[in-house]
Amino acid sequence: MERPCIKVCEFDDDTGWCLGCGMTKPERKVWKRVPGYREAILENLPARLAALSAEGHTVGEAARRRKKG
Repeated sequence: MERPCIKVCEFDDDTGWCLGCGMTKPERKVWKRVPGYREAILENLPARLAALSAEGHTVGEAARRRKKG
């Protein structure tokens, strides 16, 4: 299983969620070391990105395009 990371790596100060993929820094660290935790991480990401978007953040692929541009 590939990481959900899309190389944005900008984190919301309030939640600690990445604007690109929705993971937290601790989740990124355990991704390789604890494969059993991956499914739980993946389940949470869509809701996190939706919540960040609702707060006015540019998230996901749009955040990556913004970062490059």
